Amino acid sequence: MEESKKESCQKKSYQKVGFELKLFVIDQIHNGQISINHASKKYGISRSSIHYWIKKYSTLEQIKTGMSKKDEIKKLKERIEELEFVKDFQQDIIADMELITGVDMSKKSLPKTLADEIQKKKQDRLKENG
Repeated sequence: MEESKKESCQKKSYQKVGFELKLFVIDQIHNGQISINHASKKYGISRSSIHYWIKKYSTLEQIKTGMSKKDEIKKLKERIEELEFVKDFQQDIIADMELITGVDMSKKSLPKTLADEIQKKKQDRLKENG
């Protein structure tokens, strides 16, 4: 009986897995078709190997797109700044138009938070101009 216990405690041996199968397994996991645990059992691959492949695959994807996560974050922050500038500019125009026409368009057609921002801009403009 002791020999059978020894055998069950020994480390499992896994066969080498080709690149195509690795990508196939990772793709199934990323698409939500199977879990890492299920893939491990289905293909006889250790979970740690699958985790390693996913980490390595992510790096390959970043190389393909030519963008690191740091670069991607930097690009997204720049885009946010650009959009904030555009929003601010548009709100200035709306505030000016409302002051000129005397019609509160923003309250009728924009979400409350944006309408409140425009109201504040109008008040600031009135203070500036006396």
